[in-house]
Amino acid sequence: MAKRILIMGLPGSGKTTLATTLKNHLEDIKHEGYGIAVEWFNADEVRKKFNDWDFSETGRIRQSLRMRELADASKADYVICDFVAPLVEMRNNFKADWTVWMDTIEQGRYEDTNKAFIAPAVYDFRITEQEAAKWSVFVADNILNNKRRPVFDWRKETVQMLGRWQPWHPGHRALFERLLERTGQVVIQIRDVQGWQGSNPFGLEGVKQRIRHDLDPLYQGQYEIQIVPNIVHIGWGRGVGYTSGEETFDEEITKISGTDIRKQMGLK
Repeated sequence: MAKRILIMGLPGSGKTTLATTLKNHLEDIKHEGYGIAVEWFNADEVRKKFNDWDFSETGRIRQSLRMRELADASKADYVICDFVAPLVEMRNNFKADWTVWMDTIEQGRYEDTNKAFIAPAVYDFRITEQEAAKWSVFVADNILNNKRRPVFDWRKETVQMLGRWQPWHPGHRALFERLLERTGQVVIQIRDVQGWQGSNPFGLEGVKQRIRHDLDPLYQGQYEIQIVPNIVHIGWGRGVGYTSGEETFDEEITKISGTDIRKQMGLK
């Protein structure tokens, strides 16, 4: 039976583009000496074939069952199905072997779908940018080698990484990778400082996007981003069970300056 790959997300999030690119990439790969057969079912094409444009809850559930039936009938090695799947019941009906969540937009073009959409709690890949070429390579490699992404564990020992990140740059990436070696996961905290002291030009969303663009897909599941107030002092009492410390790097990393980068960008 074909392995089922669900590419889900709001309309306009890039599902079809990723599905096309992923299918082509998988078909170009020789895995264990053999070519890979891939079949793809697009939700709109399936609705057109069955002349079913019912987007009520009942209609959506029926579509999810139909997509599962088509996937089960496939003779390929992998079958890709891209559809919104806004409801948990739809995802449960499809029972994907791999779930790709296209989380690239906050609102789609259909208000009824926006209202119905429930963000998934369970997925294998969460894609936050519309860069199909980059992500298709990563998704394909993980699927073919059955590599499941790490899941951030909030009870596990974790390293805190607090900063303004104005902007996030290679020096910050080097620090992140050093800290990751300590516990295997890092919480990156972004101070809310836009405009503070007449500088810090980047807003919170822009900072988050820059961090994710740099760290994903390689480190997905090994870090979380938190927004915090403009923290200027960290204090603790005796014997609290954690440590703090400055990490040192070679001159090439140390000389990277957010101030210089902002100047090059024409910003304060």
